[in-house]
Amino acid sequence: MKSKDLMKKFLAGVFFVLCVVLITCVVFIIGVEKGFTEPKFKMTALFREVGGLAEGAPVRLSGVTVGTVYNIDFLDREVQGRGVKVVMNLYERYRRQLYKGVQVAIITEGVLGEKIIEIRTAPNFWRKDLDQAIIGEDPLDVQNLAETFGEAAVALLEAGKAIDIVIGDIQGISIELKDISVEVRRLMQRIEQRVIEGNLFKVF
Repeated sequence: MKSKDLMKKFLAGVFFVLCVVLITCVVFIIGVEKGFTEPKFKMTALFREVGGLAEGAPVRLSGVTVGTVYNIDFLDREVQGRGVKVVMNLYERYRRQLYKGVQVAIITEGVLGEKIIEIRTAPNFWRKDLDQAIIGEDPLDVQNLAETFGEAAVALLEAGKAIDIVIGDIQGISIELKDISVEVRRLMQRIEQRVIEGNLFKVF
């Protein structure tokens, strides 16, 4: 009886150890695939505002994911009008390409409006030092854009009304000119008739 209990406990222990090993292997494989074990370095970008960018958001270089946002914090003193510091955790294997990064911007991706960092490159550009903070481009403010479009729509509507008024005035002038033309034609016909009859001056 005791030997059966010991065997059950032994098998249960073996099963538990195998489960732990399996879970550890799965986590390790996922970590390798996600780049958790890859060597990384940090790069900093400065913004006026981040527009909802969150830590852990992807960082992309010309559309390729090269890291994630590590930390977002305020600066003690603004630099060129930028008061927010974004530290990015980037894969070491992309360091050479990142030297060509000419612009760092926060953009909106997807239907849900997820904020990510996009780094754009230029072939003839080479950054001297990646440890030096980069001045980033602020995210597009959708609310301000909507207000601008609204103001433009109102302006176009007012312009349309003004054009309608001008067209109405032109049509009115055209009708008046047409009436004048008819009257002038009648007068010319009368004068012509008087000339034919030889009594032109009797018109006056």
